[in-house]
Amino acid sequence: MPAPLGKTPTKKMPRIEVFGLENSASTRAAVRFFRERRIVVRFEDLSKRPIDASELRGFMDLLGAAAFLDANLATDRATLLERVRADASLLRLPLVRHGDQATAGRDETTWRAWLARLNGAAR
Repeated sequence: MPAPLGKTPTKKMPRIEVFGLENSASTRAAVRFFRERRIVVRFEDLSKRPIDASELRGFMDLLGAAAFLDANLATDRATLLERVRADASLLRLPLVRHGDQATAGRDETTWRAWLARLNGAAR
């Protein structure tokens, strides 16, 4: 088990942001995945504070609406954004962002690829 982490990321550490619900098993698994690799993540609990509309639009642009929604909601973009902001359970959680890349749901393969690319670039 790695040593406990502080709350401040280092300059060499990748900037990882996790959006999810604290009581979601997949969200906890995502945070644990990065912590086990000694990476400090910025975690946003969507039950305490809804995701910002611009953040949500960013995920929608990167992933497409169908990729990050658990429900099939056929509606216009503005209505969809409001429904998702009001009810985070409609999202496929966790939403994880690293720079201009993002994933929806538990995607450890992609997360490992992000970290491998960073480790290869650091050498």
